[in-house]
Amino acid sequence: MNLSNAEINERTGEIVDAALKVHTFLGPGLLESSYEACLAHELKLRGLAISTQYPIPLVYEGLRLDVSYKADVLVDNAIIVELKAVEKLLSVHEAQLLSYLRLTGFRVGLLINFHEEHLKDGIKRRVHRF
Repeated sequence: MNLSNAEINERTGEIVDAALKVHTFLGPGLLESSYEACLAHELKLRGLAISTQYPIPLVYEGLRLDVSYKADVLVDNAIIVELKAVEKLLSVHEAQLLSYLRLTGFRVGLLINFHEEHLKDGIKRRVHRF
């Protein structure tokens, strides 16, 4: 799906709102997979098309390598959502999201750490410029 900037902004807002709802209900301290399942459910309820554990191919000089990179959630075939349940987001987590954007050609991604006491402190939006 080729979304406009306005549509991307609207969708990222919906994703953040859904993540806030999940975090309010579950709180911090659970496994990443729990948050992924609940967020996927919430996004579906909102009418968004989602794919969990979205496979990301690695192509090197025309050779497709059989490696297992997977984005946690892909929304509307346009926005990668990478979830964490860690004490603190590190630069390597942001690098992972940016690499996923580069490998897929998607422009926008969200990095969400559900281990934060206040989820707003654990949300980062990243844009990859091609």
